Amino acid sequence: MSTPPQDQPLWRPTPASAAATRIVAFQAWAAEHHGAPAAPLAPTTGDEQAATRYADLHAWSTADLDRFWTAVTQWFDVRFSTAPEAVLADPAMPGARWFPGARLNYAEHALRFGEDEANADKPAILHLDETTDQPLTLTWSDLRAQVGALGKALRAQGVGPGDRVGAYLPNIPQAVVALLATASVGAVWTSCAPDFGARSVLDRLQQIEPTVLFAVDGYHYGGKDHDRTDVVAELRRELPTLRAVVHVPLLGGPAPEGALHWDDLVAAPAEPVFEQVPFDHPLWVLYSSGTTGLPKAIVQSQGGILVEHLKQAALHLDLGPEDRFLWYTSTGWMMWNFLVAGLLVGSTVVTYDGSPGHPDTGAFWSIAARTRATVLGTSAAYVMAGRKAGLHPGRELDLSAVRCLGTTGSPLPPDGFRWIYEEVKEDVWLASVSGGTDVCSCFVGGVPTLPVHLGEIQAPCLGAAVESWDVRGRPQTDEVGELVVTKPLPSMPTGFWNDPDGERYRDSYFDMYPGVWRHGDWITATSRGTVVIHGRSDSTLNRQGVRMGSSDIYEVVERLPEIAESLVIGLEEADGGYWMPLFVVLAPGAALDDDLRGRIRTSLREQLSPRHVPDEVIAVDGLPHTLTGKRIEVPVKRLLSGTPLERAVNPGSVDNLDHLRFFEQLGRDRRS
Repeated sequence: MSTPPQDQPLWRPTPASAAATRIVAFQAWAAEHHGAPAAPLAPTTGDEQAATRYADLHAWSTADLDRFWTAVTQWFDVRFSTAPEAVLADPAMPGARWFPGARLNYAEHALRFGEDEANADKPAILHLDETTDQPLTLTWSDLRAQVGALGKALRAQGVGPGDRVGAYLPNIPQAVVALLATASVGAVWTSCAPDFGARSVLDRLQQIEPTVLFAVDGYHYGGKDHDRTDVVAELRRELPTLRAVVHVPLLGGPAPEGALHWDDLVAAPAEPVFEQVPFDHPLWVLYSSGTTGLPKAIVQSQGGILVEHLKQAALHLDLGPEDRFLWYTSTGWMMWNFLVAGLLVGSTVVTYDGSPGHPDTGAFWSIAARTRATVLGTSAAYVMAGRKAGLHPGRELDLSAVRCLGTTGSPLPPDGFRWIYEEVKEDVWLASVSGGTDVCSCFVGGVPTLPVHLGEIQAPCLGAAVESWDVRGRPQTDEVGELVVTKPLPSMPTGFWNDPDGERYRDSYFDMYPGVWRHGDWITATSRGTVVIHGRSDSTLNRQGVRMGSSDIYEVVERLPEIAESLVIGLEEADGGYWMPLFVVLAPGAALDDDLRGRIRTSLREQLSPRHVPDEVIAVDGLPHTLTGKRIEVPVKRLLSGTPLERAVNPGSVDNLDHLRFFEQLGRDRRS
């Protein structure tokens, strides 16, 4: 396989496949019923025509929010048990009020595909872990019965609307059942992955005071069993609001004294009962990474998540009942919540508990092949690890079922795009996406009718009024600027937990541009309608007045076989100077000598610009990451500026504090 020339798309849909997409059908229907711009039913192969068609639809979706979101609720047959009084009663941000007066239930929509007897025995969930060869199947009938039984058990414990239910579970079917049972009774779900230590979990759960905790005895990862009995015991001691703990025996251990047993609670199948709650009733609480303090407890609503995820899953990923949807994730990352959205459109969800790199780096691709996944997703970091390891999954595995590959978590470099088309599959739709935990969705992402260009995300998502703004708050094209969203999305937080006056919420997104969401990413909105993400704007490099994204530097540096990982920081100094060091983790056997330093500098100068060349290249033993695997830039910048470690970062949010101590000491040494 080979990639096309730089100015040509890497992939484009055929006219027939584009015409068969759900977004084309939606546009035709919305044009007839809600005034959307008309589009031909059989799109031509012209890239410009396709881009214009989508741009027109997107412009309508953001200009007329009432009509667009009405069209979404009608097209997807959202079941309002009480009709809404309006669509958007108050468009002001923060505080936009969506569908006031409406009542519904998220879990009812996630399970309704199984209401039809014809679908009862079809797989709703396929599950694999490191110890199994064949997927475990949970049918739609099984899923409905278990959710009904567990919902009944929760009600028996006195759990009702507004109560909080916590989970310390990996990506297993029991987590999906527990989420849907929680939503079915109107309670509020929140989850932490079991690789989080007790302090990290408590930093999150103590904020919301759960009444029930679902917890495993341990989990499988990297070929080992990891016992979490002691952690669960500490959680029970430190969460005084718990009325019940439900033991999920993943490793086969006995239930702790006084705990309920999962198997007992789901033993008697029951028809689920769905509590009808207001549109803005809390569905779940997600958490920011918490690198500079307690994690923000982000509240999102049953109705807001429902309509946003219906739109995103069906129209942007083109998911439907014929699909098997696999995204490598943990329950501590918002992509797990989005994975569950596959159920909303009748897709089979594939869950996996284990390492994507065990028994080797290509394990994720093997899982995709074994489950016949059609739409799969992973992190940009995993793609680049496969490239660096020299993997050839497309040659070695049967990936014929895969039609769409999604990536997120960090910007996917152009080399990652090339590797996917050269080594994974030549005819695959690459849906690189970017959004955030803050909205549990994407601001920009895949569009199945558009071509894929090297290093570029296809387009802003429908309903998302995304722009790139300069420092004066003016929209711009083909220039690096702040990612802003100028109109509300239904899945934006209803607020943060324990933030009654909304001050922390306002400070997080609306401090720079009042009334406009500033996300904290640097982006380029291109003249052809695509988007390039450059990295976090609060750690963006600004040398000699020129803004640069850190991801551009990582892309170049990490092509070198001697470099396993890198981190670049730009530091404004008191004398007006600017210090830009590059920290590198060396591959085994490599040495940071003058030759390697020279090749790093030459590569950056030639492939980017002289401004991208660091002032120093410094070897480190390792780099700090959040618990979800993202490299940490802002706290390192603070440490180098002289901020003590305890004030620069929340220790419970970092994978390895020793790596941060190096930067703290370096900051001290530079000031002495």
